[in-house]
Amino acid sequence: MLEDRTIVIVGAGHAGVQLAASLREEGHEGRITLVSDDPRLPYQRPPLSKAFMKREAEADALILRGPGFYEQKRIDLRLGATARSIDRAAKRLILASGESIPYSRLVLATGGLARPFKVPGAEFAGVHVLRDMGDAEALRDRLENSRGVVVIGAGFIGLEFAAVAARSGLKTTIVEVAPRVMGRAVSPAISDFYAGAHRGFGAEVLLGAGVAAIDGADGKARGVTLGDGRVLPAAFVVVGVGVVARDGLAREAGLDCPNGVRVDALMTTNDPDIFAIGDVALHPNAWGEREMRLESVQNATDQARALARTLTGKPTPYAALPWFWSDQGDLKLQMVGLMDMADTFVTRGDPASRAFSVFGFRAGRLVGVESVNKPADHMIARKLIPAGAALTPVQAADTGFDLKALAKAAG
Repeated sequence: MLEDRTIVIVGAGHAGVQLAASLREEGHEGRITLVSDDPRLPYQRPPLSKAFMKREAEADALILRGPGFYEQKRIDLRLGATARSIDRAAKRLILASGESIPYSRLVLATGGLARPFKVPGAEFAGVHVLRDMGDAEALRDRLENSRGVVVIGAGFIGLEFAAVAARSGLKTTIVEVAPRVMGRAVSPAISDFYAGAHRGFGAEVLLGAGVAAIDGADGKARGVTLGDGRVLPAAFVVVGVGVVARDGLAREAGLDCPNGVRVDALMTTNDPDIFAIGDVALHPNAWGEREMRLESVQNATDQARALARTLTGKPTPYAALPWFWSDQGDLKLQMVGLMDMADTFVTRGDPASRAFSVFGFRAGRLVGVESVNKPADHMIARKLIPAGAALTPVQAADTGFDLKALAKAAG
């Protein structure tokens, strides 16, 4: 039985906290140690670029579990503790403090880091990323005391921040080297709609524009020079060019890390006593039909729940349907499935109404749906896709076709 074994979890984001909670729910009675290098109580990160940035929610409202939860569930929460190395032979996690924590099973839930942006001037003060509470606090202060910002990168984080900045009255310029916004994650129709929406929010959107340098004076950022020589003045710069797996600890321990920590369907690494979940885990995805890392709360929490069952003697392969969301201005984008697999796209509803969906099909099979301000479409899609419902592109595009009835019939 595994109940008497010590489980050490490195990382206290959504994945790590959910795993600790789920282990107790699944009956694990052994010791659980949750190690976090952040001194704060574990908190939600998605609201940092949205509600927190707009002061609609303060830090206390973002706490994942109250302090009493960890004591009640007998979870040894180590805050401000940085994991330095893993001694696989001795089965010990070594902290930067020198403390050595023994484990029977070790779980890496270390998440991701902002992708480094290597251009001249990237080191200037006033060049920001947005990954944690400290980043968000610094940027929120900037919003209230600055006139203009250049946002480099038109992914989810960059656009979410840009929407807040533009609507706060800052002169906002979004610079994206790719030909469309959110290009790696959404359909062309959604990209086009959101580029137009951000211009409507008051931002300037520059696509196909590379950055040559970040300009500065006295060690402080003052603007951005583009590859074509254009200069964009700014009081500060936000860089959002993607996320890389925080897998250094695993790499140094000799684990397989081609792009994140490689795991099998049970979230096991090439060391049978070490597992990985969440943003850092390169896993075989049943829906994507390939290995991938998914950076989402859904992925983190569902992998945690599956692993908790596995670690308590009920092997459970991870096979959850991916879904995501992004709030930008007054637009809520909800996505389910993997649209990068689609070869055919159809739009249901009128984008001009600011409430519509895009359905993606591969060889006639529904593989993903993106919904803008259409939560009902999103919830129906979360039933249709796993059921393998027989929906055609023509039916999906027809607003008179009853999707709800189809979902009910599909079970």
